[in-house]
Amino acid sequence: MRIFYEAWSPVLNRQMLAADLNRYQSFSELLNRQITSADLGKEDLDCFLSVGFSIHREILRKTATIEERLFYIRRSAKEFWTYEKAKYHLAENLFKKEGNIQQTNFNKTIDNAAFKQRALQSFKDEYLLDFVNIEDPELVDERVIEQRIIQNVKNFIMAFGPDFTFMGNQYRLEVAGQEFVVDLLFFSRRLRSLVAFELKRGEFKPEYTGKMNFYLAALDKYVRLPDENPSIGIILCKTKNDEIVELSFSDTSKPMGVATYRTSQELPPEIRQALPDMEDLKKLMNE
Repeated sequence: MRIFYEAWSPVLNRQMLAADLNRYQSFSELLNRQITSADLGKEDLDCFLSVGFSIHREILRKTATIEERLFYIRRSAKEFWTYEKAKYHLAENLFKKEGNIQQTNFNKTIDNAAFKQRALQSFKDEYLLDFVNIEDPELVDERVIEQRIIQNVKNFIMAFGPDFTFMGNQYRLEVAGQEFVVDLLFFSRRLRSLVAFELKRGEFKPEYTGKMNFYLAALDKYVRLPDENPSIGIILCKTKNDEIVELSFSDTSKPMGVATYRTSQELPPEIRQALPDMEDLKKLMNE
């Protein structure tokens, strides 16, 4: 309570708040007189008041700047985060990672500027798949990782965002009488695009992009609806070499990106403790 009061005392002083909101451009500026941002409006106050105290407490414990706190407050309010979901996104450091995917070929494969911008903002450079608890991912087949994700699809979607809808795993495509399968297929409402994920247990290899390029071409030809945007592919690997990824993109024509993932076993103890227990995740899945 003391930390909360010290951080947000201007909010608790109603008379000061009412007077200052007439003089300052935004709630953020009120709390930190040096911040002036045209992107912040008075609706921040409504977001602040609609977030529960437990989430406020976690935000204060895990953040240091007003911009970061307001980011989590806005998202918590607008997406109706539960306490567990807030802890998850704080543990994965969503503020610094959201819309931060570094290696894509979007600039050369997507012509529509608005669609390109949304695509760049929809994926991260690294994902925390805390439910993929495997002693040594290098010794486990991709299908094992995939099955862990299928069993916890709600949490996998949470890792990517609320706009993703799960369409299936080992999604079958028939081309010229032959059958091909996409590891995981989603549809993004925000992008109005099919999103294919290929899961790799080890380091990125150049041949992965050729395979993904083929899958996306098949999805666009046989699955995509006329009013939807081109399909996008994300290759999830344990590790990657940036130069190898960039060179592998040179001859691709379909939009794709490469990201890495971590499991809870690799997290520092203090962050691992902030994540929900596996039994708690199972309960959430059954709700």
